[in-house]
Amino acid sequence: MPSAFRFDNIISVDVETAGPNPGQYALLSIGACTLTDPRQTFYVEIQPSNQDFVSEAIAVHGLSLDTLAVHGLPPSEAMQNFAVWLKGVVPAGRRPQFLAFNAPFDWMFVCDYFHRYLGYNPFGHTAIDIKAYTMGKTGLSWEETSWGKIAGRYLGNRQLAHHALQDALDQAEIFQKIFSEA
Repeated sequence: MPSAFRFDNIISVDVETAGPNPGQYALLSIGACTLTDPRQTFYVEIQPSNQDFVSEAIAVHGLSLDTLAVHGLPPSEAMQNFAVWLKGVVPAGRRPQFLAFNAPFDWMFVCDYFHRYLGYNPFGHTAIDIKAYTMGKTGLSWEETSWGKIAGRYLGNRQLAHHALQDALDQAEIFQKIFSEA
């Protein structure tokens, strides 16, 4: 990479959801962090937009739709808070760049909610996928870029917490380690 490459607009994002797609299932939490030190973080739990869920999804993260209905932020307020946070941590004149492990999944929920509740997506229409980046950088196959294999190599086998903020922090750490490899 050219020496001019900067991390100051890259935001690691992770989400927890009630199911596999935003058209049917709610976005329940968002965690995000900057790649620059000291890391700045964002976390929000969101009131479900509906009560549909896939039990396997709920079992993974353990968030309760009933609890979130009472204690989560309304989706429009959650997305407004996220947009304000992004504006505060990304240098003026630069667009935030979305980074995630399996970015298509996380991005589709974040994009949908930004458009649905604010009418725009501060990230635009692009994302950096850590799995794909790892394939290109290391020559590993798609199967060799599973979270377990990547975490074993870069995080000492630390497993996914399935807490959006902790997972965003872990993703940021992995990306920086992969990026810095010669």
